[in-house]
Amino acid sequence: MCGIIGYTGHRPSVPVIIEGLKRLEYRGYDSAGIAFCVQNKLEVYKSEGKLHKLEEKLSSEGIFLATTGIGHTRWATHGLPTAQNAHPHLSQNKNIALVHNGIIENFAQLKKFLQTKGIEFKSDTDTEVIVQLLGYYRDQGDDILTALHKTLAQLEGSYALALIECASPNTIWAARRSSPLVLGVGQGENFVASDIPAFLPYTREVVFIEDNEIIQLEPQSYRILKADNLIEVDKKVTTINWDLQAAQKGGYKHFMLKEIFEQPRVVADCLSGRVDKVKQKIVISEVESLPVPGKIKIIACGTSYHAGLWSRYLFGKLAAIPVEVEIASEFRYAPLILAEDELVIVISQSGETADTLAALRRCKENGIKVLGLCNVVGSSIARESDLVLYTQAGPEISVASTKAMCSQMISLLLLALFWGEQKGLVQTKDFIPDLLNLGEELDQSLPVFRQKAKALAQKYAWAKNFFYLGRGICFPLALEGALKLKEISYIHAEGYAAGEMKHGPIALIDPKFPTFALAPADELLPKVKSNLEEVQARGGKIIALSSVGAGLKVDDFWDIPAKEIFTSFFILPCLQLFAYEMAVYLGKDVDQPRNLAKSVTVE
Repeated sequence: MCGIIGYTGHRPSVPVIIEGLKRLEYRGYDSAGIAFCVQNKLEVYKSEGKLHKLEEKLSSEGIFLATTGIGHTRWATHGLPTAQNAHPHLSQNKNIALVHNGIIENFAQLKKFLQTKGIEFKSDTDTEVIVQLLGYYRDQGDDILTALHKTLAQLEGSYALALIECASPNTIWAARRSSPLVLGVGQGENFVASDIPAFLPYTREVVFIEDNEIIQLEPQSYRILKADNLIEVDKKVTTINWDLQAAQKGGYKHFMLKEIFEQPRVVADCLSGRVDKVKQKIVISEVESLPVPGKIKIIACGTSYHAGLWSRYLFGKLAAIPVEVEIASEFRYAPLILAEDELVIVISQSGETADTLAALRRCKENGIKVLGLCNVVGSSIARESDLVLYTQAGPEISVASTKAMCSQMISLLLLALFWGEQKGLVQTKDFIPDLLNLGEELDQSLPVFRQKAKALAQKYAWAKNFFYLGRGICFPLALEGALKLKEISYIHAEGYAAGEMKHGPIALIDPKFPTFALAPADELLPKVKSNLEEVQARGGKIIALSSVGAGLKVDDFWDIPAKEIFTSFFILPCLQLFAYEMAVYLGKDVDQPRNLAKSVTVE
């Protein structure tokens, strides 16, 4: 997820673009860049780090002559967050500058082709292949729209992009597929951006661009064309009534809610480049050099620890690999005992979690191979691990982690399937249809889940305590559900393995101590039913996440799809939404709960 803005109009473009990038910095903050044309020459300024570093470079008086330009603030997916890898990227002849949000799955093949044509690459990004391919077709004599049409036809993956060319200094071209892009329509000026906040102070008139559409913008006009045939299409202009703060959150009240609803996109991004639809295989190039581990030790904290616990069941079931999961702060000081064929996986959203990083370093000091699973390219864990698998969740702003766990679960599931097939225990082709449909099914379910969560939150807002119960793969999810409720609503909650309840916690059950049960229709359902009957016998109220036909008689039944190993991806947002709606109803600060920080970078 990155921030894109393009402007063409009657104002100096650079101040407008920098202002827009500041409003998009929540979408990416690894590096930033800007490009504009002055006196038939492209000028490009780029800087790693926060946006103010780019501003410090913009000292030339000539920048105020340009009335058209593009800008970008980056969340790294390919290549470290350096100035070299920052956008915009230039074509070989430096006549085209381009910015991009998304992931090009076949960039390696395209790069090899272009290198055979004598094109030299200046970065490690997937984005550069787009602008180099455009430049290649332009050099073959194609006009810019034809070159763009040919280029987009060869791209596999997702993109929102904007570009300028010195041959037409007052024109911007842009296109999208599976990444957000909006057109802002002004008076004598037009905008294109990855999100509405970028241009909201200048216009509230927007056109929402659909997949496989191209925009051509000039100060007084714009055209929208189909990417596959360049036929012009008519689009409705919509008036936006959001204020700026609401717009940054996509119209959602809180970043946490926005990020919960981004999980279908996260699923798609995590699968991007890792599912070969032709061969019906899981492809994880990052770990192809590794032998299948005989044993795995997962080290993490908080929500990442729960994702690791969840994966233990999958590695056992799909790949017959035994897994131990350690809390990083405990592992640091425990005796170090690892088998020769054991792989250590450290999990951290930020890649900077202090205890997890210290655990990684301890392993490295003892010659143990470490696979890092993290979200931030160039983070300490990414740099110091022997191998790194990026979860590609995009920036997560809310302190309470939501989509990051979803991305970790997808990544760990892919690893389990990958190694399971290598051992001949599963055929990944049996799972790929459900994997590829998961994002769409989740997208359809989330609005319904939210309405149910809202009703339940209002009904149970009186509770001072909550039990979360689950068995098997649902036990870690019960822990996560309890953690979310504690984090943002400040209601005391305990997650328990359902079978452990009668070993002590059942003493707490009474009519004022409700239970949230995770009871999917799987082989453990009869055991969970028995546990819930024990709760009901003591007057406890029950909310149960299950599926129609499970035969549960509880106070509040919450229907979820029965999708076998994929059911967890429907349970997770239900737990998140219940905690969210409870916190909202109680008037809590959802995005910045008391006493908590986004990344725990101290011991």
